[in-house]
This record gives sequence, C-alpha cells and structure tokens, in this order.
Amino acid sequence: MDILSAFLFPSPPSLFVNVMTVVSSAVVAVIGLSEARGTHLQYSKFWNTNNSATKSSNSEQLRISSRLGMLLLYTPAALAGAASFWFFPDDDWRIVLLKSALTLHFFKRDFEVLFVHKYSGYMILDSAVIISLSYFSSTALMIYTQQLSKALVEPSIDLKNIGIAVFVIGIIGNMYHHYILSQTRKKGETGYKIPKGGLFSIVICPHYLFEITVYFGFALISQTLYSLCFAIATAIYLGGRSYATRKWYVSKFEDFPQHIKALIPFVF
Repeated sequence: MDILSAFLFPSPPSLFVNVMTVVSSAVVAVIGLSEARGTHLQYSKFWNTNNSATKSSNSEQLRISSRLGMLLLYTPAALAGAASFWFFPDDDWRIVLLKSALTLHFFKRDFEVLFVHKYSGYMILDSAVIISLSYFSSTALMIYTQQLSKALVEPSIDLKNIGIAVFVIGIIGNMYHHYILSQTRKKGETGYKIPKGGLFSIVICPHYLFEITVYFGFALISQTLYSLCFAIATAIYLGGRSYATRKWYVSKFEDFPQHIKALIPFVF
C-alpha cells in the first residue's frame, strides 16, 4: 500500500465510488472475456454473429444503423465531459486536464462517426445502450472521483504530465488508424477487407491498442484507483474484442497473414 500511495490518491470517503470501482471494472472485464469466448456485443462485424440462440432472436431485437448506434455510444459521454466544466467551474489543473482529455476523446469519436468512418451494417440497440452507459458512467465517475480526491493527500510522484503525453500519443494513433480503416472501402463498397498501412502490418487492431493507451493516459492524469481499474478493464475488453476480430479475419480470408497479431505487436 505504501508503494501504491506514491502513485495513487487514497480511496475517497465514498461507498458509492468504492463499490463502483469494483463493479464497473469487473463488468467490463467479464464482457471482454466473453468477447474472447465468442459471445459478442452486437456491433461492427459482430452485429449478427453470436450463437445460434441469439441469431434466432435477432429478428425480435431492435436494430439501428451503425452510424446512429455509434453516435449513441459516444455522445452521452462527450456531453458529460462538456457539462462537467459547467458543474465544476473552479477546479485545479489536474481536474481540468482530465475533463479536457475525456471530452476531447469522445467528441473526437463523434467527429469520426460523422465524417471519417464508412458504415454499411447495423447495431443491436441493447448492445448500444450497454456500451453507451459504460462510457457515460465511467466518464462521470472519473471526474466525480477526481473531485472527491481534491481534499485528499496528493501522490508523492506526480504522473499527470506523463499522462498528457500518453493520452496525446493514444488519441493521435487511434485517429490515424481509424482513418486508414476508412480508406479500405471505396465509394459504394460494403464488404470488409484486410486493412493495410500503419501498425496494421503487425496487428489487426492497432486502433484498439491506441484506445487502451488513451485510457491509461486518463489514469496517469487522474492517479485515482477508479481510473486505473477502469483502464485495466478496458484493456481486457478490447483485448478480448481484438482476439475475436483476428479470429474473424482468419475465418473470412484465406490469405490473412499469420504473423499479424491481434493487439500487441509480436506478442498477442
């Protein structure tokens, strides 16, 4: 605990925050493990590829366009970040940085949905709501936890400047690889292709790798237990999703390069 106290704020005196630190992180991590086992949140290439029982009920589930679904995913979190500047106007530099990073990340995702990505499929509404609630609640809780931590002892090792650098690397890398993905389809095309360029030559989901980097940037800026646990849970979720994505590509493309890993270059 002495080692942790050098890097993290003490747990805030809030039962709600402490419970949510465990519950929200555990739920996201479990969903990630389910992704790796083949049970998917139903969006992108997995919107209709779950087990046979789920497939048979797809016709009874409400589906929405992928673009609308993606906006539903990110917009509540973006608005929560923006609203925090109004709800908490007098903040210290660390909280301003955290609020700014969170807001920028989710507005960037909305921008990509509207102007970068090309969509052709659908999203099951239930999955969209689950992910949207996760993004919204984690954004609000990161900011709220940081507010509660203002009255606590600062960690002796200040990591927020490192966190800014990690966040910037993550958001630029994420956007760059999203742009590459958008270029794999020409106008009028709807099918999937093996993406090429950037880190796609060594991993199939570099955009997920950089999104994980973004979340660890949040954690380093924040230095709270909640933000760290949620970053780890996000890594588990996107790790499971990337594992399933690589498996999908291998099953669909006979010429898929076997040296391309799922998420971590040369490792996984």
